[in-house]
Amino acid sequence: MTAGDAPDGATAPRLAVASSGASSRCGGVPADATSVPSTTERPDMPVPRRSRLVLAATLLFPLLPLAGCTAAADPAPGGGDRQRSAAGAAPTPAGAAPASAGTAPAGTAPGTGGGDGRRSAAGAGQEGASVKAAPGPPAPATLPVIPGLGPATRARIPKDSRQAVVVRGDDRDASTSTATLYEHDPVTGWTAVSDPWPAHNAAKGWTDHHLQGDLRSPIGVYGLTDAGGLLDDPGAKLPYEQGEGFTVTGNGSLGEPLEGSFDYVVAINYNRRPGVTPLDWTRPWGDERGGGIWIHVDHDGPTQGCVSLERDRMRELLRWLDPEKKPVVVMGDVLSLGR
Repeated sequence: MTAGDAPDGATAPRLAVASSGASSRCGGVPADATSVPSTTERPDMPVPRRSRLVLAATLLFPLLPLAGCTAAADPAPGGGDRQRSAAGAAPTPAGAAPASAGTAPAGTAPGTGGGDGRRSAAGAGQEGASVKAAPGPPAPATLPVIPGLGPATRARIPKDSRQAVVVRGDDRDASTSTATLYEHDPVTGWTAVSDPWPAHNAAKGWTDHHLQGDLRSPIGVYGLTDAGGLLDDPGAKLPYEQGEGFTVTGNGSLGEPLEGSFDYVVAINYNRRPGVTPLDWTRPWGDERGGGIWIHVDHDGPTQGCVSLERDRMRELLRWLDPEKKPVVVMGDVLSLGR
């Protein structure tokens, strides 16, 4: 047994006592090395203490380079395998020989080449990369909306409505406005089908809370279901009631005559029962909230709460409105409609 094999705590031969530290680090003295008889073997020939030290040093000194070279030449167990295994993860250090393409890396099953292992890993990576959720249908394109209407206003337009009369007031307190007709198609969205028509609204502008006599038009989205007038039906698709009840006299706020203003009217479903004549005065929200809000023929001045259009435009409107398309009026000043 060499000193390098001796377990911790074992006693080395007395010859090596003086150099036990070097022996344990450098591999020790081989078992077949020539030994010097100890004083116990030849008591009749005592060896001075200094001579023993010199003799031990003389015997061990030539062995030091050999033991050091042996330790340097013996790589750490598995070192080559670790180097080859790491070759795939990090570049080979300068001066080191690359791993053979036919050598299986550490952990590869016998008979499986390194190249096959790399191909398998690559295939597994590709397979993992290809396992993705199947692409769904493309996101639907955003359809055109009515310009100038904010999300709150658009949300009030019924989903099944395909016609809208948009009345845009010039200002919150202005009595002048414009009216534009829009149609909705499920493919193309909302599209204007008319130019902006000049219009009037109430003398003091617009309000979110209309009251009887406040001279402001109500802001909001309201259905259009019923029509009528003093004159005969011009070809309306909405139910149309003709009668003397639409006669009007007197003057407007600017002194302009009101005669003929109700020759053609479309009732706005503000505080009224849909499906009845515009002349019905039922007020579901109470009389204090006002009513009788119509689209009618313009009399060249502001109204008390209605919206007015030129006579030819009123006839065109009556022919265009279609109850099958659930028409609505969207009305208010431009800032309020943008909410």
